[in-house]
Amino acid sequence: MSAVTVARNVRVAIWTIMAVLVAGGVIWFAVFTAIKPATPAPSASADSQVAREDSHRLTSPPAEKAQLVEFLDFECEACRAAEPLVAELKEEYGDRITFTHRYFPLPGHLNSGTAALAVEAAARQGHYEPMVTKLFATQPEWGGKQDSQAALFRTYAEGLGLDMARFDQDVVAEDTKERIRRDIADGKALGVTGTPTFFLNGEKLTLNTEAQFRQLLDDAVR
Repeated sequence: MSAVTVARNVRVAIWTIMAVLVAGGVIWFAVFTAIKPATPAPSASADSQVAREDSHRLTSPPAEKAQLVEFLDFECEACRAAEPLVAELKEEYGDRITFTHRYFPLPGHLNSGTAALAVEAAARQGHYEPMVTKLFATQPEWGGKQDSQAALFRTYAEGLGLDMARFDQDVVAEDTKERIRRDIADGKALGVTGTPTFFLNGEKLTLNTEAQFRQLLDDAVR
């Protein structure tokens, strides 16, 4: 089998996984059960936004022509499968498009909320992307586990050289939990029902192929 055929098969597999898992959907907030809120969780409202001022922006183009927002779940196999393509697109279009991540842990993934907390705690020390990369790289080791993987995520934080006293405080802080709840509330209000879900310039995308994805980005930056 040629290298071109292998690459094509990998791409097809990625889109197949994405289609199946996104179709599965989500009808409730994972953090509402994975993270017990001390205060009522925010409800979907007219002020819901695709991206907020403090959303995690992965690129800062000198002259922004478009915004691509991804709602994602670190335990989601489709998100992990799509990550190499998203990284490729970020490299190709990052000088013109602002790529943004938002949290959307799914209720069927028992450690997705815990993973989001670990990522946000790492982000507060300037290590958002390294923690995201670590979680996706190791997802086969912890994804689908029925017990909490919080201790494992803490070892990842240690490996990144974080201030662990601060990490431990941030991972349980109410404002960390609230940040994730807000992303989920916005996502639900915007019609997000599975991950990964992309919004291009505020419009929710229905993606079937990589070629279609690239064409949409090309059109957006013209």
